[in-house]
Amino acid sequence: MLGSDFGSGQVFWSMLWFFLFIIWIWILITVFADLFRSHGLSGGSKALWVIFVIVFPYLGVFVYLIARGNKMSEHAQEAVQAQDAAARQYIKEAAGGSPADELARLADLKAKGVIDDAEFQRLKAKVLS
Repeated sequence: MLGSDFGSGQVFWSMLWFFLFIIWIWILITVFADLFRSHGLSGGSKALWVIFVIVFPYLGVFVYLIARGNKMSEHAQEAVQAQDAAARQYIKEAAGGSPADELARLADLKAKGVIDDAEFQRLKAKVLS
């Protein structure tokens, strides 16, 4: 039986190598994502980095991390800021726009008689706060 030949030490080493392999795959994905996210590199430079990482995987990744590691963090920060700005813009649009637009909508509702003056003043104070 294959299971009976496996001791606890072999299981530990197998799991360790499996997790190291997963971490290695994650590092490769991160390097390639950063490489193609870089606006400062030309297409030829990106192609050379890709070839270098594919031909010499460990050396290529380590050289990339040493040579462009600081740029990786800058690119990650830029991506987070862009996502944050997009989320804020979406929330702003979904919430109804600017306070001026909201006040115009409230004034229109008051003019149509949907809301009375007291409710208009209450909602206006809420919009302006």
